[in-house]
Amino acid sequence: MKMLKWLTANIFLVFFMACNGDKASSKRFSITLGKGQEKVQYNQTLKAGITNRKKLEIDSVTYSIDGIRLQTEGNDINLKGIHLGHQTLEATVYYEGQSEKISKPITILAEKAPEIYTYTIINTYPHDDNAFTQGLEFYKDTLYESTGRRGESTLRKVDYRTGKVLRKKELSAEHFGEGLTILNDKIYQLTWRANTGFVYDMDFNKIKDFPYGNSKEGWGLCNDGTHIYKSDGTEKIWMLDPETLEEKDHIETVTNTSVFSRANELEYAKGKIYANTWQKDGVMIINPKTGAIEGVIDFRGLKEKVTQNKNLDVLNGIAYHPGNDTFFITGKNWDKIFEVKIAEKEE
Repeated sequence: MKMLKWLTANIFLVFFMACNGDKASSKRFSITLGKGQEKVQYNQTLKAGITNRKKLEIDSVTYSIDGIRLQTEGNDINLKGIHLGHQTLEATVYYEGQSEKISKPITILAEKAPEIYTYTIINTYPHDDNAFTQGLEFYKDTLYESTGRRGESTLRKVDYRTGKVLRKKELSAEHFGEGLTILNDKIYQLTWRANTGFVYDMDFNKIKDFPYGNSKEGWGLCNDGTHIYKSDGTEKIWMLDPETLEEKDHIETVTNTSVFSRANELEYAKGKIYANTWQKDGVMIINPKTGAIEGVIDFRGLKEKVTQNKNLDVLNGIAYHPGNDTFFITGKNWDKIFEVKIAEKEE
């Protein structure tokens, strides 16, 4: 069963391998890892030791990741309470009245393979097939949408039952619209490569622009009621302060076998981040605290249910309706939005 889940999950996930080597060492010491442990799953034991090149008298060694001190027992390190993904294992070596820090890159993977989910269509609604959907979100039972392409990008308020656009704001021609989210009666919208996002009031009046930080592109947005989450096309999902829009922290999206990139449009629901996977008919279910991809929703077949046209593009757009406990799914230049229920896929 575990092998089946692993194989099915890989239909949707394109993994990449990370190279690992010493990031920092000295003429005195370096970190050595157990065989094959450059990649290790969360909550497993990492075996690490110190190569003592000068045969100095070592008093003690402590290990940490991201400033978090790790529990050790001899050469065994317990990997708990840390973020997943590409990390740096740092050792502080205390010797002969001195200390020295050395480090080594490692990759922390998820404990378990993703569960596989499928969908049941509850309702089908009309959708503007001129909308290159980049962001989709319900706020107080009303659907809001961000669309892309230069010269065609918009922010919209939509009656999802009829497909009618109730309010629309066009972006300037140099801006390619991307994800959106709404928090405390403020709308946040990204653009793609302009390093600029916008904040609006609920009447679409722009309050301010904001620059990106370490993330160079804007892809998807969602929020948990306190923090805003931002994807940028890499393995990282950033946590933003909703007032300053400063990138406070990030997680990396990983499975039990590899780090995964290209989370696109985001939705926060039931304590998880749901992320469209760019160019795939699947949605990842991500733990926002660790970055673990805990599930993958198989949306294959949905695109074939819309009217085929020359501009038809990929699935992109997921919005959770808390009142109905359903998800609304669409894509770029799709003429339909599907209201669906999600359930674990039977074997």
